[in-house]
Amino acid sequence: MEFLRTPDARFENLPDYDFEPRYIDQPNGGRMHTIDTGGDGETLVMLHGEPSWGYLYRHIIHNLPSSYRCLAPDLMGFGRSDKPSKIEDHNYDFHYDSLSHFLTTLDLHDITLLVQDWGGLLGLPLAVEHEARIKRLVIMNTGLGTGDIDLGEGFKQWQNFAREKGLGIVAGLIVQGGTSSKLSRDVVNAYDAPFPDETYRAGVAALPLIVPSTPDMRGAKRSRDARERFKTWQKPTLVMFSDGDPVTRGGDRFFRKLIPAAKEQQEVTIVGGGHFLQEDKGTEIAAQIQAFIERTS
Repeated sequence: MEFLRTPDARFENLPDYDFEPRYIDQPNGGRMHTIDTGGDGETLVMLHGEPSWGYLYRHIIHNLPSSYRCLAPDLMGFGRSDKPSKIEDHNYDFHYDSLSHFLTTLDLHDITLLVQDWGGLLGLPLAVEHEARIKRLVIMNTGLGTGDIDLGEGFKQWQNFAREKGLGIVAGLIVQGGTSSKLSRDVVNAYDAPFPDETYRAGVAALPLIVPSTPDMRGAKRSRDARERFKTWQKPTLVMFSDGDPVTRGGDRFFRKLIPAAKEQQEVTIVGGGHFLQEDKGTEIAAQIQAFIERTS
């Protein structure tokens, strides 16, 4: 597998982004980047989706107590992580194994796991496999790729768009289109920063097309197994979707019905948030997360 590495200069002077880069070597030879704020309090792992990166969580991190250890890894092919150069290099197992290696290499425990978009497609099965490491779940604007349910018209439209555009997908434009707020040009550019040109966008082009949508696709069985485990899941779980995302609309009801522990928490809807609700309502989400941690400690 061949990797591309985005020049460090692309990440200089990004708005509200003052985190020192930290890297974890992967068994395949690539290097995964993560935000890691340190701290000896609660440990939070924040998983992003497509085509964003850890930058998406900056407002949440800045509005949580400084004692919390906040980690936001960039999926391989995104952010400051190395980027497999070929579209076919990106499959569900590759990304799942990369995140699993991240958790075990850092030997993280008592994790409050935040997931959104592909962060949930990967992170929810990951939570089941690494259940001993998980303390709480926060589920936002995502789903399970079990391959035996209709993913909805909104997702199908996004997938058709991605199939047509391929390497021509521009991350900053997608994030702007998936938010309810008007982003500054500097913020839009920050989402484009990982991708100097189309050769860096193999992951961006691949991920919409590899969402497990039929029972035999990679990741589908792992997701079905996770769904079965969640039927008896008792660890504190906060389901917090926005009201303005056509792609994942209704997923909040699915998870609250599926997971017993989610029924025990108050229903939270982020009003006025788009698909990338962390960008729209980061301060509000941080307050909800802190309150959730405090009442379940």
